[in-house]
Amino acid sequence: MATDEQWGTLEELAAARERFAARIPGWRPPAQWALGVATRGGGPAGTAFPHTNAGTGPLPAVVLAVLCGHPGGTAAYEIGPELLDEAIAAMTPALACTDVPHPNVAAWRTVRERLAADDDAYAVAVYIADPADPVADEHDAALRRAISAE
Repeated sequence: MATDEQWGTLEELAAARERFAARIPGWRPPAQWALGVATRGGGPAGTAFPHTNAGTGPLPAVVLAVLCGHPGGTAAYEIGPELLDEAIAAMTPALACTDVPHPNVAAWRTVRERLAADDDAYAVAVYIADPADPVADEHDAALRRAISAE
């Protein structure tokens, strides 16, 4: 999914978001989402999120959804290092737009560094379609706690 494109304007970011969204029939941005890191043996309750999104980050949300196969709804997905590398590469063209910050790309890179340094660590993408949805798993619960603590 790597590209030589550069999305240097807000309009180009919006167009990229629409292109990715078109790949998931009926895509709706989640109310809350994040990419976190957990440790095997340490239990999912220890899932940490370097950056959380509540109504924000629609482009990285859909890029990650396309890559992990998330069709919508509330769910969590383990993300391997190779898939995370692909997600970072897919979002790199967005860095050309200096009109907005890119906290998700920075967070993804932080998670990737943790995976490289800790064989027991793994990444997890968590999507919450509606905060009223039942909690999907312990990673979902951890994200909800992190967002409510902000």
